[in-house]
Parts: sequence; C-alpha cells; structure tokens
Amino acid sequence: MTSASTPSRRQALQFLAGIPLLPLTTGGAAAALLTACGGGDDGASYVSTAFTSMAAPSLANPAAMATNTVGSTMQVTLSDNSVQSYALAYQPFFITGDTVANVKGGTIVAGSYYDINNQPIIDTTVAGKERQFFSDAPDGTSLLTVPNAKVDGVKGNHVFAVVQFEYTTWAQDGKTDMYGKLPSPIAVLTLDQDPNTGKLSLVKYHNVDTSKVHGLWITCGASLSPWGTHLSSEEYEPDAFTASTNAQFQAYAKNLYGDASRANPYHYGHMPEVTVNADGTASIKKHFCMGRISHELVQVMPDQRTALMGDDATNSAYFVFVADREKDLSSGTLYAAKVGAGFTVDAKATAGAPLTWIKLGSANSAEIEALANTLKPTDIMAVATANPNDASYTRIVANGKEEWIKIKPGMEKAAAFLETHRYAAFVGASMGFTKMEGTTVNAKDKIAYSALQNVQTSMVAGNALNVAGNGVSVPKAINAGAVMALNLRGGQKDTAGAAINSDWMPVDTKALLVGEDITADALGNTANPDTIGNPDNLKFSEKMRTLFIGEDSGQHVNNFLWAYNVDTKKLSRLMSIPAGGESTGLHAVDEINGWTYIMSNFQHAGDWGSIHNVVKPTLDPLIIANYKNKAGAAVGYLTATPKQPRLG
Repeated sequence: MTSASTPSRRQALQFLAGIPLLPLTTGGAAAALLTACGGGDDGASYVSTAFTSMAAPSLANPAAMATNTVGSTMQVTLSDNSVQSYALAYQPFFITGDTVANVKGGTIVAGSYYDINNQPIIDTTVAGKERQFFSDAPDGTSLLTVPNAKVDGVKGNHVFAVVQFEYTTWAQDGKTDMYGKLPSPIAVLTLDQDPNTGKLSLVKYHNVDTSKVHGLWITCGASLSPWGTHLSSEEYEPDAFTASTNAQFQAYAKNLYGDASRANPYHYGHMPEVTVNADGTASIKKHFCMGRISHELVQVMPDQRTALMGDDATNSAYFVFVADREKDLSSGTLYAAKVGAGFTVDAKATAGAPLTWIKLGSANSAEIEALANTLKPTDIMAVATANPNDASYTRIVANGKEEWIKIKPGMEKAAAFLETHRYAAFVGASMGFTKMEGTTVNAKDKIAYSALQNVQTSMVAGNALNVAGNGVSVPKAINAGAVMALNLRGGQKDTAGAAINSDWMPVDTKALLVGEDITADALGNTANPDTIGNPDNLKFSEKMRTLFIGEDSGQHVNNFLWAYNVDTKKLSRLMSIPAGGESTGLHAVDEINGWTYIMSNFQHAGDWGSIHNVVKPTLDPLIIANYKNKAGAAVGYLTATPKQPRLG
C-alpha cells in the first residue's frame, strides 16, 4: 500500500522493472531485462497505463493451474498517442523453506519460525526428518528504501522488502493442523536493485526479533506507511475470556514460551510497526492504542495521521484511528462507524450509505499495554453467553455470537482498547460486516477502498447475527464478496458533537465491484471466474490510476490478481495463483529510484476444498512437485519484458 502520490525523481514514470518473460517451471537463457517505460527520442511522455486480461487457466494446461501463471500485458500510452505493449511475468525471490544468506552471517531458512528466545521451533512430527518449521503462508509485504543503507553484497541500489508470514497450514506429517499455533515471523529482505534495469535480486535475509513485543499473532495484510515503515497486523484476536481453555492459543503459547499458560491474550490483536535499519536489520513495536480488533490491513492517509483499518471478522466494523501527531501512531483517538440508511451492495446504486463516527476513546500505547499487562478480562467486563435476565446487562452481537455484557465501573477505556469489538457493539457501532479485509486509498479523488471477502451471515436480513438497526443489512448473501468505495472528507463531528481532527474521514460507503455467485461450473468454480471473487488484498496505484485486487477465494478454483482502472472501469485478470492457494502480499509501489513495482505472494497451494474435486487428482502431484510437498510458497513480484526505452 502506498501513500499519496509521490513525485518521481525522473521526468516520467518507469514501469515494472524485472527479468525476462520465462516460464517459472523451465530454464532458459535470460532475455532482455526491462529498463524503463519512458518516452523515446521524440520526447513523448507518459499518459496512462492499461492492462489486457489473461484467460483463466483450465485443465487443458494443468501445469498453468499448478503454478503462478501470467498471460496479461501492460499497455502504456504516450503523449504522441503511441502505445507500447509489455508482456508480464512473475519472479519469486524465494520459495519458503529455501536456504538463503543471513544478514548476520551464515544461512537461514526463508519463512522460518523462532520462539521468544529466538531459538528455532522444530517440527518433530516425522521421525528422523526433524526440521525447523517454515511457513507456507507469506502475506503482507512492503518495499522501501532507507537512507545511507549499507549491506555487504549489494552492488547497485539498496532496496528492502519487509515480508510477514501469517501461519503454517500443516506440520510436515500432513496431519497436524498448525494454523495459529506458531508465532508469526517477519523478515527483512535486502534486495539489490540494478540501477540500469530496475531488476531486484535477493542478497540477504533477516529475521526480526519480536520478543520485545511478546511475539506476533497471525500477521495477515500489511501496508507501507507514508514515512517508510512496515505496518503489520494481528488478526482474529484471541478471546481473553476463553483463552485459558482454547487449544489453539495454548499451543501458540507452548511454541512461543515453552509454557501453554504463559501467553497473555491481551498482548495480541494489535498493530505492529517495523522500522528497517541501514544494515538490513530492523526493530519492531506494537501500537496498543489502535484497537484490539481483527487487524487485516491498515491504510494511513496522506495526512500521515488518519488510519482506516480492515477488520477481518464476522460482525466486524469500520474503525478509524486518528493519531495525535504526524508519523506517530503511539497515541490518538479511536472511532467506530455507524452506518446510516440506504446501505446496499448493488454496484449500480447512485448513492452510498452515510457514515457517522462514534468515539470509543483516546489513549497512548504505553498506558494500554500497561492495562494489558495487569488486567484480567473479568476486571473489565462481565460476559454472559445466555440471557441473564438482568437489566444491568446489554445484549450485543460481536465476534459471530450473541452475548450479554456489563462494563465494570471505570473500565470504559480498558474496554475500548482491549475488548474493542464488544465495546463498539455496546456503544452502538454498526457491527454487521463480514470479513472486512484490505483497505487502500485513492488520494487524488479522496476515496478509500475496502474489501468484503464475503457478504453473508451478519450482513443478511433475517440472519441471527444481523443486528436490527445497525444499518448493515442486505436481502440475500453474495458469498463472492464486494469491494466498497468510501468518500473521504474533513470537517466531520463525532456522534457526541465533537470535532474530528482529520480531513480524511470516510463519510459514506458504496459498492464499487461485486462478485457473482454461480452454480458450480465444469471446473468447480462457484463464483463467476470472469470477475472478482472473495476480494482480500487491495492496493491502489496513483500513477496508474489502478486498483489491484488479490483474492482469498473458496469459490474460484484458481485465485486471481486483478487490475481495475478507476477511470476506464476496465477489470483485467493479471495473474492466476496455484490452485488451492491465496493471492497475498500485494503492494503497488509507484516509485523507488524511478521504478514501479507490483509485489505479490501466494499462500498454501494445494489446500483443497470441495470446489477442487474435479481438478485435485490432476493438480495435486504437480503442486507437490512444485512447492516442497505443498509446504512452500512464493515471495516475489511481477515483471515485464521486453527491454523498454526511456521517456523524457
């Protein structure tokens, strides 16, 4: 995710630096590398970018279904009306589980796990084949630079990528479910950027020490802050009231601390921030004051203070944090939205539903961490799962269930920041969304975009989880999900009448793109494969005027990466992810040393569901061969070819 449009250091945009267009499964000599998308000798300048749409792969070419497949092109229009066309491809830096060079010397396993003492966590599920756990689920990625960087082995420009690893699906025995049972690692990749071609090459890898922030919990989507730091996430915050009996959380604590009872649930569900150092290492901190929610992806607006946050949960909400100071998320005010009349997921609707904002509280990170360290959940509120028939309790629906809660006297701040979902429901926020995933911003038009992976359960009228009067209600489910657009304005007041100190508050929400549920086709798709299905990652390029959309779909046999031009309204399929995998790690980078990049990863190839019954017999052996018996996944970026002329 990028900030507001940053002027290029060159006179015109340069695009998608990379390597030759070569199949990832074959060898071959390198063709010409991409240099720049710029004007020719006639001085023509860049005008716009469009993408052609590739066909969805089919069983006529099973190899294409079993790997990252790119068949799209990028078309660049210049001021002389000429159009230059470039074939796109995909290049990984590594497949998780690869052995790579450690920035501190020696080697390290990409995507590998460490405990609170930075000791390797070992998978012992196959006798005689013990090995360090590594992730098959790389996710949020940020590409950035650091002043005066110096890492041995870099010959060109220093560029860094911060990559987080969400989870591991299975232990190597293929039977032991590991989801959420390992502390998520975050790595810094030192990349060598060729100053003549823009090509990125992996030089060194660094595993970030997360011990000072209590380890990390299920890190999902991420963004690049306007000031150049990696904004991480911790989604599906563990329920503090049931953590002591939750087998998943106990396993997590055991792997992190060596003690199943030691981890504190209030330490997780926050927003970590990673700062990369000049030597390719990094430091990390957690912001405890941004709400303890299912953080999926945080987008900081161009004011460098206002953050719109994804909330990947059932009965989720729009949350905004307004920091007290620019470039500093350690203190500020947290708001939750109330959705007004007229909410719809009909993309043809002419108006959006209005949003007003309930202030949940103001705090700094240190004071909330201190509360997290000392309070038990029962110190903050009482929670009943059945109606206590006591008027002092308030009925809420949060986290996909009905509860009755009572806030303890003087515990409003603790409730707002440590039991954010419950407290937001208690004060009347619209807790009706389902799996609100990525967020991003179109700064020029002052529009934010937010992905709803599904429109179901709590969003559907008549469902037990749909709260009457919360404004989020549609007549029927759209399991394939939608992308919402939110207009951003200043001069807003909260519901108590106090001014909100931001010029970037969402004031309404309206469907932009909507998936289409279908009866299963011959391949197994239950969502129309020719449009978005279950959108997740979102990133916007100011230069290309393009919204990039990555899918996390249980309805597309292959998930896709899409490009949607907000001016032409054209939707183009750029890439197909290995079947059973998820498109992750999306980051549209408008300019680094004059070059533009689209970063993309995938997760858990061959993680089969019922929609894969037709393709599984053919594709399973191919994916096993391609990706370390389905334990590996790719971290990389889109490339373009042929070598391009410079503009301007």
